[in-house]
Amino acid sequence: MSSTTQNTNNIANIETGTCKGYLLYNRVIIPEYNCANKIYWDGYYGTFLGIQKPRDKNIQAPLELSIIEALYLLEKRNLNIYMGNKKVEKNELYTIGNNYIERFKELYIVYKDLRDRGFIVRRGLKFGCDYLVYRFGPGIDHAPFGVEVFSLSEKYDPIDIVRIGRLLHSVRKKLIIAIVSDEEIKYVLLSWWKP
Repeated sequence: MSSTTQNTNNIANIETGTCKGYLLYNRVIIPEYNCANKIYWDGYYGTFLGIQKPRDKNIQAPLELSIIEALYLLEKRNLNIYMGNKKVEKNELYTIGNNYIERFKELYIVYKDLRDRGFIVRRGLKFGCDYLVYRFGPGIDHAPFGVEVFSLSEKYDPIDIVRIGRLLHSVRKKLIIAIVSDEEIKYVLLSWWKP
C-alpha cells in the first residue's frame, strides 16, 4: 500500500470515527498520529506521550487515554478499542475499568455527566482532586473548578475535604463535591468562609 493510500485511509478513519486505540493494562494508547491529534484537539482527551504542554495542532506522538476517557469515546463511537487483534466492547471495558480503578462507577458517572454538559474534564491529581473542569480547555483558560467524587454510602473524613479545598483555593479554583447515588449526581460547590 502506498503512503498516499495509507494517509487517505487514516483520514477516512478519523472522519468516520473509527480511530483505533489499544488497551495496555489500565490505559488506552492511540498510536496513529492523525487520530491522536483529532481525538486530543476535539475535546482535550488524554495526553501525548512525551509532550507536556501541547501547542502545535500536528503533534507526532501517540496519545494515552485513561480507561474512563476511552470508555466515554467508545460510547460516543469516536474510538474502537483493541486488546491485541480482539475488539473490546463497551461492557468489557467497563468491567476492566471496574477491576483496576477504585470507585470506577462513580468516577465514570460524573465524568460522563460533565462531558455531556459540554465541559472539558481533565485529571485533577496534580491539585489533589479527581477532576479539573474547564469551560474551554487547557491552554485556553484555567480550570475554575476541581471536582472530588464521592459515593453517597462512602465514609470520608471532613479533613480530607478541607485539604483538597485549601489546595484548590491556593490556585484560585473552587471545589465541587460530586455525590453519586445510583445513577444520580448531586453537586455541591464549596467556598471558603472567613470569620
